[in-house]
Amino acid sequence: MLEVVDLHAYYGKSHILRGVSLRVDQGEIVSLLGRNGVGRSTTIKAIMGDVAPKGSIRFRGDEIAGLKPHQAARRGLGYVAETRDIFPGLTVRQNLLLGEKPGNAGVSWTMSDMFRIFPLLEERADTPGGVLSGGEQKMLAMCRTLMGNPDLVMIDELTEGLSPMMVEYVGRLLEEIANRGVAILLVEQKLTIALKISDRLYVMGHGRIVYEGTPAALKAATDIRQEWLQV
Repeated sequence: MLEVVDLHAYYGKSHILRGVSLRVDQGEIVSLLGRNGVGRSTTIKAIMGDVAPKGSIRFRGDEIAGLKPHQAARRGLGYVAETRDIFPGLTVRQNLLLGEKPGNAGVSWTMSDMFRIFPLLEERADTPGGVLSGGEQKMLAMCRTLMGNPDLVMIDELTEGLSPMMVEYVGRLLEEIANRGVAILLVEQKLTIALKISDRLYVMGHGRIVYEGTPAALKAATDIRQEWLQV
């Protein structure tokens, strides 16, 4: 579904991504791991068009490198930023409605789905998004993205700062997303979560992919974890 080949990206003169290649198949949960500053967030920003990419980015067979974020979204790419980016003055319900794609009669995700998975959002449906907790705002951003019925959703550090109860909700949501055939590319700091929910994992270091494998293989690869993941 998504195939990235030899992806490079820059911030000014700083060469951040140095030939990243990865793939995500339909219905897969793929995690992108690594220490802070290695280029994980830049990778998904470049795929989405938030950062200018150099290289090949093919989505459902079409080259999308260089598209603007709204154009990539119309192709079926969803993106949940680490900064959440909700509309604080709008209610939870209004934020969710803004995520809907006009004229999309075959929408798979509804507001009822969102409220079933995250009952806290239903309780706060008419509350301005800006007064929600940080964790609740992350859930709202995730649900708003799903309301656009993406074929693949890229998520940046969704569980950071969440309570154990909210992390449990997140795990269930990600599994339900994948079960519906939606692919997930997850930037995640917590190795235990990534190992639990992922089908495959990539490890990044110094702007490159340094490891690809299954959760079981990464558990056994002590040297990789020590060199590229552990502090």
